[in-house]
Amino acid sequence: MHQLKEDWITNGLIDFEYKKYTLLAYLKYVRENFGDRKLYPFLADLVFHYKNLLMIKDSKKFIYENFPRTISRIDFENLRITYKKILKDDDLMREIEDIVEYALEKVGLSLREGRELYDEIENAVEITPVGLSPLQNNEGYLFLSSAQKKDFTVYRYMISIFRNAEETYRGVSTEFIGDYQYSLVNTYEQVKTDLIKTYRQLPNPATYLLRSKIEVPLEETFLPLAKRILVRYVKAA
Repeated sequence: MHQLKEDWITNGLIDFEYKKYTLLAYLKYVRENFGDRKLYPFLADLVFHYKNLLMIKDSKKFIYENFPRTISRIDFENLRITYKKILKDDDLMREIEDIVEYALEKVGLSLREGRELYDEIENAVEITPVGLSPLQNNEGYLFLSSAQKKDFTVYRYMISIFRNAEETYRGVSTEFIGDYQYSLVNTYEQVKTDLIKTYRQLPNPATYLLRSKIEVPLEETFLPLAKRILVRYVKAA
């Protein structure tokens, strides 16, 4: 079970034991990835499903509107299909409510585990500028190095700002540049200098080194976490 569908509760057989099996198989897969310190997309998925469960619990209207329908009549002349809801059984509603209550507890436990892992890894990551930082730091380079290793990965980043009437959001896009080996002649500052020579469209790039004290997977954890840390750092600066 690698993914839990958005409508997993109302899709298919509505049976407590069946849904329990489906959920536990999914959560087992999530916990296995947490055991490997892989946060994404698993933590975000848990947040989505937990919020969805709360919404279902608080709104029977939501259940009704998202429940499967059967075709009651087909009007071939006007090319129109009339549907009818099949959610009328009070026993079925109670079954769904039992599934939701059970799932809230189990997903909530896994979500807390994921957040504790997130906090542990985030606390192990330090961010420092490489060289002098320009006034404009919404575009530049990220150097990612974990567990005191000499090799590090370089990404070019760009922070985009989105605004609506109430809030301002920042999103980070990244482009892989390459893997490098740190040495006395290939320092972070020297790599930055080489990047400036190679990519002349960024003559004075903001460059940040993020070092993790513990070994973490790059794609599933370090890079997405680095983006969040970067946005917070840049915003504070």
